[in-house]
Amino acid sequence: MAAAQNPQLAEAIAGALEWWRDAGVDCAFADEPVDWLAQEIAAPPLAPPPPEPARKPQSTRRDPPAPPLAPRIDLAALPGSLETFVPWWMSEPMLANGSLARRVPPRGTAGAELMIVVPEPEREDSDSLLSGPQGKLLGAMLAAFELNPEQVYFASALPRHLPGADWAALAASGLGDVLARHIALAAPKRLAVFGASVLPLVSHDPPQGPADLRIFNHDSVNVPMLACRSLAALLEQPRWKARVWQAWLELTA
Repeated sequence: MAAAQNPQLAEAIAGALEWWRDAGVDCAFADEPVDWLAQEIAAPPLAPPPPEPARKPQSTRRDPPAPPLAPRIDLAALPGSLETFVPWWMSEPMLANGSLARRVPPRGTAGAELMIVVPEPEREDSDSLLSGPQGKLLGAMLAAFELNPEQVYFASALPRHLPGADWAALAASGLGDVLARHIALAAPKRLAVFGASVLPLVSHDPPQGPADLRIFNHDSVNVPMLACRSLAALLEQPRWKARVWQAWLELTA
């Protein structure tokens, strides 16, 4: 406003600006001195980033597929009489890994004083069950029990000698039901089971001693049962025969 009212002042300001422009000063400046010749200090290089941890290769391993369920015996096809059971027993492919060779049939008649069940035929058996060393021991035991072979029904859980049998798999296939049907059809007055592998097929109770008194109970069939160590074990440890004898006396008391 003052420059507009005073022409002389406006000419003075314009002249000063023109003088500085002619002198090469056409921008703002600071009062602090600056060393324009000094070299620019380079900034320290950035540290390289830490390497990424090595990634573990993804495993291509896959869990093995679940084993297929073991085929089960057709329990609906089990024979309804002892006369038809034996031919079925000798020809059923679901028994003894399907092999029909060297099968040994049971022997005896229904309603026997005693039914004896062993895990499998002896290695020496061909036509008659328990014809080897175990059978000889059993014959001596029956003589002590005052029983003759005609009063006894001899049976095995397997129809043939099968070393290293997988008894858990056999039980899962329904072998226990087959044995239970066999016992029910034979209808003995008493039952003697020899061998720890047979006992789980006919009883859910855990073993308690070398010879235990039990009850076989299946489909309203109740039979007093003597559970013993295997005949092979009795051959190796004769002292166990005294316990079997005592259990027999209790069974028949």
